[in-house]
Amino acid sequence: MWPVFAVHMTSAKTYPERRNLLTGLAVAAILLGIAYLSSFMLEDRSLTLSLGLGLVTGFVFQRGRFCFYCNLADYLDKRETAGLLSIIIALASGAVLYVLIFSAWLPNPAWPNLPPTAHIGPVGPTLFLAAVVFGAGMALSRSCLSAHFYRLGEGAFSSLFAITGAGLGFIAGFRTWNGLYTWSVFDDPPLWLPHLAGYVPALALTGAALLALAFFIQRNARKTEASTRPAPSGLAALFTGRWPAAVTGILVGVISAASYLRIAPLGVTAEVGSLARMTGQSLGIVTDTLQGLDTLRGCISALRDTVFSRNGLFVLGLIGGSFSAALASGQFQPQRPTLRKALLNLSGGILLGWGAMTALGCTIGVLLSGIQAGAVSGWIFLAGSIAGVLILRRVQALFTILRP
Repeated sequence: MWPVFAVHMTSAKTYPERRNLLTGLAVAAILLGIAYLSSFMLEDRSLTLSLGLGLVTGFVFQRGRFCFYCNLADYLDKRETAGLLSIIIALASGAVLYVLIFSAWLPNPAWPNLPPTAHIGPVGPTLFLAAVVFGAGMALSRSCLSAHFYRLGEGAFSSLFAITGAGLGFIAGFRTWNGLYTWSVFDDPPLWLPHLAGYVPALALTGAALLALAFFIQRNARKTEASTRPAPSGLAALFTGRWPAAVTGILVGVISAASYLRIAPLGVTAEVGSLARMTGQSLGIVTDTLQGLDTLRGCISALRDTVFSRNGLFVLGLIGGSFSAALASGQFQPQRPTLRKALLNLSGGILLGWGAMTALGCTIGVLLSGIQAGAVSGWIFLAGSIAGVLILRRVQALFTILRP
């Protein structure tokens, strides 16, 4: 008997139930079919690509548990390193692929040349402040924004409060933007590592930094005993347990590079920001003039006059892909949020939204896409968001009301 069939003869406690697996695969097939059919209904082919790429991204994120805060918390609390290593591998693999694309599009990386649309943001005190606030929001709501989206697909409806809070945070960010832009963003330069000496030295510097981080993480890892449990095979291997760090990291790196090559740099906040901006302006609480915002690089909250946007379809696809993966693996578990959790998520979401608006993106748009592109802004966001997490966790240790 083939392994793929033998898997389903084992205990349901060991592998996902066959019904869950078939249901999840059916949902995935239906969603992919919708993405394909949309190519005949939407004039802009990039919209279809965004939807399809979102489906794949949501599936990979859910199976690999690709969440910046969750993985950092696992390391801080239990010294588990798999999640952080998957992030480092994603950054490294994406950086290599980005250089291949850049070198074809922009053979001469000398100043002031910059690759088109890459998320190379302004570097200054505003960026670091925004990253700290974003990190605090992650710690308070227990997830980054991208994870809140894919956790919706798992039935974590408390994430709706975090996403709603993020919209409110964006509105708050629009109200403070002009002052911050005049204070520092106006003069903050977009620093790009290839400007220093070219693509190869920049890639080597990025690789050395990531290798140092991996070494530090592994040095402080918790020692675990090798499992004697037989590894699943066939389809069960895709839906049983968490994907290995290397598999998740490489796939995320490939997805990020493919997104940049065909659509735009990976990001999840542009649609939330656009909706918040239009809502705020219609209510008269957001000014029509946001100085310099539309000229910068990142997940810009641009005004639009179309029903569908590339980022909006990408996010919908991400939720759908996560939903199908969660169904197939038996991890779709709808949860009714408690009042306490809803308030914490709402409050954390406001911090996430303000930080993402002010930093021009989140852990995906600024940190992931930025570091892969060789942007110094990605490293600044990484440092600031970790600082924000550590600060908020220390505050939570003092005030139980802020603990989840």
